Amino acid sequence: MPELVVTALLAPSRLSLKLLRAFMWSLVFSAALVAAAVYGCIALTHVLCRPRRGCCGRRRSAPPACLSDPSLGDHGFLNLESSGLRLHYVSAGRGNGPLMLFLHGFPENWFSWRFQLREFQSRFHVVAVDLRGYGPSDAPGDVDYYKTDLLLADIKDVILGLGYSKCVLVAHDWGALLAWNFSIYYPSLVERMVVVGGAPMSVYQDYSMRHPGQFFRSNYMFLFQLPWLPEKLLSMSDFQILKTTLAHRKTGIPRLTPNELEAFLYHFSQPGGLTGPINYYRNLFRNFPLEPQELATPTLLLWGEKDIYFELGLVEAIGSRFVPGRLEAHILPGAGHWIPQSHPQEMHQYMWAFLQDLLD
Repeated sequence: MPELVVTALLAPSRLSLKLLRAFMWSLVFSAALVAAAVYGCIALTHVLCRPRRGCCGRRRSAPPACLSDPSLGDHGFLNLESSGLRLHYVSAGRGNGPLMLFLHGFPENWFSWRFQLREFQSRFHVVAVDLRGYGPSDAPGDVDYYKTDLLLADIKDVILGLGYSKCVLVAHDWGALLAWNFSIYYPSLVERMVVVGGAPMSVYQDYSMRHPGQFFRSNYMFLFQLPWLPEKLLSMSDFQILKTTLAHRKTGIPRLTPNELEAFLYHFSQPGGLTGPINYYRNLFRNFPLEPQELATPTLLLWGEKDIYFELGLVEAIGSRFVPGRLEAHILPGAGHWIPQSHPQEMHQYMWAFLQDLLD
């Protein structure tokens, strides 16, 4: 068929897609402005209630001692082959078994896996990375450096750079979103997957269209589409919004000590420390609409019954995309979003049972 005819036949569908994307972006930025007004009021209230803290975040001069706890492992840096970037990681148990690679979420870092690093280093080589833009890892400034395909290449380079051909991939929140995509595009590098509190983006997209309440739970995503303002609002009153997110009495991480809270805030308080992490969100809607994708990697999915960011219905939606028999899902009663830190014992029990045959 002549190329001119093919182009003419495809023109209506291309126009429809462009119109759909334009409509989507108009909705996204409308929601972003509303979210900015809401979070602006919240940040201003924090400033007025704690005037001594001022409108800016205090830069921490030294990291808290818990970030250097030797029981968690040795610190190192890995130069990535694809990008040339350098990622920071903490490693323990090399030579004890298969690679278990941990991917953190926002607003966290490698330290969010402290319980799992201690638990599994006796039978696995456990490695928790600081993803690009986080902590001591390199943090390119431009938004385009945080596209999903580049982040997936980072994970691939970490696995191969550590000398392995496959791994057990354990992920939470933003790390979970990356892990789902990684299992689709690099299936040979993932032997098993443990996902906590995070859905594939295509599942999230389709579910949210049918359940608008999910958009309200994730309202911060819209704020993060804007330039510079999210960084300013999150840092006001010495990062009070982040402090509330992590340490709230009902919805935060239970029993989080002041030192442990500082382990997350330290790197965010450095110049530009929030821009890299927020750039992940600024790329979220670039590929809308997403096509449904089949999931086939054997996966343990753990979900908090009281997760305030994700509805329980997402668990069933995720299961509907799986090859039968490849997903084991559990909803933890009373748990919120921060299961690796709030319910480590329950998480470990499920993980040992799920991974037992790899160790026999």
